[in-house]
Amino acid sequence: MGMDGILFVDKPKGLTSFRVVELIKKKFKVKAGHTGTLDPLATGLLIVLTGKRTKEASSFLHMDKSYEVEATLGMETDTFDSEGEVLWRNDSAVTREELERVLKEFHGDIWQTPPSFSAKKVGGHKAYELARKGVTVDMPPKKVSIYSLELKEFQFPHFALTCDVSSGFYVRSLVHDIGEKLGVGAMVEGVRRTRVGHYHVEQAKNLEEILDYKV
Repeated sequence: MGMDGILFVDKPKGLTSFRVVELIKKKFKVKAGHTGTLDPLATGLLIVLTGKRTKEASSFLHMDKSYEVEATLGMETDTFDSEGEVLWRNDSAVTREELERVLKEFHGDIWQTPPSFSAKKVGGHKAYELARKGVTVDMPPKKVSIYSLELKEFQFPHFALTCDVSSGFYVRSLVHDIGEKLGVGAMVEGVRRTRVGHYHVEQAKNLEEILDYKV
């Protein structure tokens, strides 16, 4: 691998994006940085730039993205996903028709409040660092865009979505907001990023394969 390159990593579940970059730096003894965080819970396309190409990071930041999402109704957590603390539960049944009706409200430009457990900076600190300390984080809403949103599977209380969205979009906030509109709560079980701009996860190698590369 050249010292100034672009790596398409299929990020495994359980690792932070920062950790993936650290492993690549250590392996190739090179400067490196990613072009957009994926939650530890998430898998899929993580673009890592190395060497001189790290200067190009900003050109990736505003690219549209695509995700596959698995979620569960009837529960709300502080992180908006299954790794958080359960805040409340609701056993009310929801039909596919009710869910599809709510999904129609999430189209085009919307205002979205990022999760307090996120890497978004608040007063120079990452929001999740403050949230973990019990500090109440006031996250200002941000305008984002949803170009397409499709319900792929529904078997109450579980559902699966695919979406094409703008940069700065939080899938966890989308699922949380869907749960709020249905009045039963919802949380993310799994997220996979399948596209960043014109780059697709099919172009990516899994992390093990990259770290096994003979330098």
